Amino acid sequence: MNIYVGNLERGVNESDLREAFQPYGEVTSASVIKDKFSGESRGFGFVEMPNSTEAQKAISMLNGKSLKGRTATVNEAKPRTDRPRTGGGFGNRRY
Repeated sequence: MNIYVGNLERGVNESDLREAFQPYGEVTSASVIKDKFSGESRGFGFVEMPNSTEAQKAISMLNGKSLKGRTATVNEAKPRTDRPRTGGGFGNRRY
């Protein structure tokens, strides 16, 4: 199960996420999403746990709890939907 972890303190890294979730079961991956230009954390990440029972337990135990000084938002990640790209062009303007 893919788990969304939001409201992360900027200093939280992949090891911190893995460490927080491992007491509840096997963690196959943990990632903190970073800004592609600055390389700084965007304040959220994802944790992958193969056992859904363990993942649900982790979600219920960690949602609303402090993770490195900030209250984390933890829930099941929703599938990504591709958003239509807007802006950047001139649209239908006539010259």
